[in-house]
Amino acid sequence: MGRGTRIGRKESSGREESTERVPRLRWLPAAIIVAALVLSFFTHGGLNTFPLLVAAPVAAAPLLSLRGTITTGVVANLVGLGLVFLKREPSVDELVPFSSLVVLTVVAAFLNVLLTRDRRELKTSREVAAVLQRAVLPDLPDRVGRLAVATRYEVAHKEAAIGGDLFAIHETPHGIRMLIADVRGKGVEAVRTVNALLGSFHEASDHRPDLPDVVRQLEGRMQAGIRHASGAEAESFATAVVAELPPDYSVLRVANRGHEAPLLVHEGKALLLEPTTPALPLGLGLLDADDEIPVDLFDLPVGATLVLYTDGINEARDADGVFFDPVPALSRHFPPDPDAVLDAVLSAVSRHTGGNLQDDAALFAVTLDDAVPGADRQRPAPETGRPEHSA
Repeated sequence: MGRGTRIGRKESSGREESTERVPRLRWLPAAIIVAALVLSFFTHGGLNTFPLLVAAPVAAAPLLSLRGTITTGVVANLVGLGLVFLKREPSVDELVPFSSLVVLTVVAAFLNVLLTRDRRELKTSREVAAVLQRAVLPDLPDRVGRLAVATRYEVAHKEAAIGGDLFAIHETPHGIRMLIADVRGKGVEAVRTVNALLGSFHEASDHRPDLPDVVRQLEGRMQAGIRHASGAEAESFATAVVAELPPDYSVLRVANRGHEAPLLVHEGKALLLEPTTPALPLGLGLLDADDEIPVDLFDLPVGATLVLYTDGINEARDADGVFFDPVPALSRHFPPDPDAVLDAVLSAVSRHTGGNLQDDAALFAVTLDDAVPGADRQRPAPETGRPEHSA
């Protein structure tokens, strides 16, 4: 794949942070046994530390290998015997607790085998989902006209099904048109809708001279799919942002259909491009030829980066349930490079979530370059949205 598209990159970014915590947790069973020894020493055997010893192999089951789990149980038994010998001569009464510890070690080993198998199956499912996602989403070029292009697709840890996030960019006689969308649901139904929207977007981009007509065609394609579907697929919809830069790159037109507001990163600031008029997602409102499609106009200065993303980013939560805000992460100076901007977003999300992304996330960024070195450098900073009313 080209420089711009990195699917499954979580394997080499946030997932590394997630696995960094595992080695620390692997010491938990040993720490429990040590705690039992310390408590027994300081209380001179007056405190029953057997419950701690019992907990050690149970804690080892999800954290260690099968050999490590069994070893933990054996060590816990030996420590328990040693503590008994230090206090008194072992009696028949000790048979019950130590037999229980042996049984719990066997149970912990069985659980370890089951967990290992489930993890292996989930890992395989994630890999299959990533391959399918790679097959569905197009490989975008590194450059389109004066735009440098970068994309990312991050697969969530807990997900093992292909998601409904998609992005596309298409150069046409009417300008450069971009799409990012998030289809409701996952699996085969989402794949069908993703393919339909991608095909419809490329067709409409070539043949529809106005951006509102592109949106109408996407809406019509969603409605057609819903009419011929059943079950959950019949209730499908998709949030989307359709954007356009005319051939002279003079203005950025954005039609937002219930999607996360794009970000414009320029000169150390990140600005949310909020829609002036909220609109329903695709599939939730049939559009007639006379219906108005809200389109907002924004300036895209040379060197600025437009960032579009799905809700896997702004709805990523930390341990306290706080949502991630991409604006602070991008409110600093960046080189005119969309890859650097997306890397900064993903690094910030990974820190915020501890490396555990809760939902798939698609990101798409473009940076406007000079047509001629030094040209257009005096263009104004980005303005807030101003509506372009289109029928």
